[in-house]
Formats: sequence, C-alpha cells, structure tokens
Amino acid sequence: MELPVVNHPDYEAKIGDDNKFPIKKFGELANFLKKEKVVKKFYKPESCSIDTLKEVHSEEYILKIKNKTLEETLVKKIGFPLVDSVVRRSLVATGGTVLAAKLAINYGIACNTAGGSHHAIYDEGAGFCVFNDVAVAAKYLLNRGLANKILILDLDVHQGNGNAEIFKNENNVFTFSMHSKVNYPPIKSKGDLDVELEQDMEDEQYLDILKKNLIFLNDFNFDFVFYIAGVDIHLGDRLGKLKITDIGINRRDEMVIKNFFERRIPICGVLGGGYNKDFEKLIELHASLHKNCAKYLNGKK
Repeated sequence: MELPVVNHPDYEAKIGDDNKFPIKKFGELANFLKKEKVVKKFYKPESCSIDTLKEVHSEEYILKIKNKTLEETLVKKIGFPLVDSVVRRSLVATGGTVLAAKLAINYGIACNTAGGSHHAIYDEGAGFCVFNDVAVAAKYLLNRGLANKILILDLDVHQGNGNAEIFKNENNVFTFSMHSKVNYPPIKSKGDLDVELEQDMEDEQYLDILKKNLIFLNDFNFDFVFYIAGVDIHLGDRLGKLKITDIGINRRDEMVIKNFFERRIPICGVLGGGYNKDFEKLIELHASLHKNCAKYLNGKK
C-alpha cells in the first residue's frame, strides 16, 4: 500500500531569497519523495475554510491575514512578508494537515509535506507560523467525532508553545513537547508535558529520554497522534542547539512511528522545522518521516 502523502505546489510561497526560512524545501522534498519512490502521486489539499480555521483562531485575525491588513509589528513577528503567495500557502498548508489527518484515520498513517506551525496562537502568528495547522486539524477531528483523545507529539527543537496555549483548557488534547531548553521561544508556555533538553545533547541521551516518555504516554490510551517531526535537532542546523546525527533522526522517527503504529493508533506526520546549513541534507532529513511511515505501512520493519 502506498503511503498517503499530501502536497501542493503552493506550499512554496514567494518570500524572497534573503529570508532565512528555506521555503524551497517543500517543492524539493516532493521531488525527492517521488525520486525515491516513496510516493507516486500526492493527495492535493484545498484551502482551509474560514469556518474550520475559526475553531482555533479568531475571525478578526483570519480576515486580517486573508485581506493582508495585519499590523506591521505582527507581520514582523511571523517572519514572512504578508503577500498573496504567503496567504495562499498558509491556507493550503493548513488544509493539507486537515486532509492528512482524515487520511490517517482511513489508512492508519499519513503525512503532509508541510505543517507543524506550532508557534501560532489564537490571534497571532510567530516564528514562521501563520495558522496553527495541527491545532486546526485536531479541533476538526474532535468537533466531528473522528477522534476523542488526541496526542500532539512535538519533537521540533523549539517548544510547541502555540499548541500549549490553544489547548491549555482542552482535556481531549494532550500536548507533549521535547525541545531545546535555551532556544526559541524565550518564554516557554506550559503544555501538558514539557521536556527541556540541555544544549549540545547527542543521540543516545536524546533517544533514551524519548523512549522513557513514549512508555509514559502509552498509558493514556490516545486514539489519534499528530507527530511534529522537526529536523532542527540536527547537528548541522542553523537554528538548533542539539547535536543529533542523521542516524539519530532516523532512529527517532522509527521509534515514534513503530510505537503508535503497532498499537493501531492513527498517526498524522507533519514536517516541523528544519534550517540545515546543507540544503540537500535538509531534504534527506525531512524525508526520514515519510520513509519510515511508508516502511511501517508496508510491513517492512
């Protein structure tokens, strides 16, 4: 069975070559997954509707993004210029995670080739995040009775503060973030379980901490998992402060996917952050998520 993977050409917005966000990674990752025969054909998402976005974000904020009337200070906080292609990308990438979540329920596992915009809160974006796609998709599933107890497993190097804020009073969503203690955001939010990692941590210690936390999380009997598979934990990342190797990232993805797939808990994998100094390496690292999901879906453990 082919892994269901969601992608759209509009994930690649026009933000200018001087922006430090590697926007071209979305198109190159899609090409790489085809070349590596992980997928033959992508599922193409629609723009996320205002009604679905309103389940997480304020209508005023949504309309200011759509109409490109957001205050300049808040645009700077996001880090992208507020141009048509960024608006389009934000809507389509959020729709992509909603679609991937529905596909995960049908197939047991599915991925987006974008997503993980975990710094966006109710009425603001931040840190290259306009809309919080995982929060939107989680609310979509809950409000339609498609899931009842959701885990957001966030392994980006930066804390998933947006998810912590959005779901702080939501008993049906558990937010877990395992992140660099000394990295962005400077002031951390309180999630359901936050694990702060010391600077320059290497593979074995990282994987040991993750394994212990997965064992703990298994007792909660979640019925859906969003996995934010940020690769900014890599030793070559420009914005990370950890020293995880290629092998470490692959082992991490294997560990997470095996843990939930073998328990028959649907998994939706999203990209998360990645700012590697080596662009080709960045694409390979992001593809680890999709390769490992495909491997387990096809029983090649």
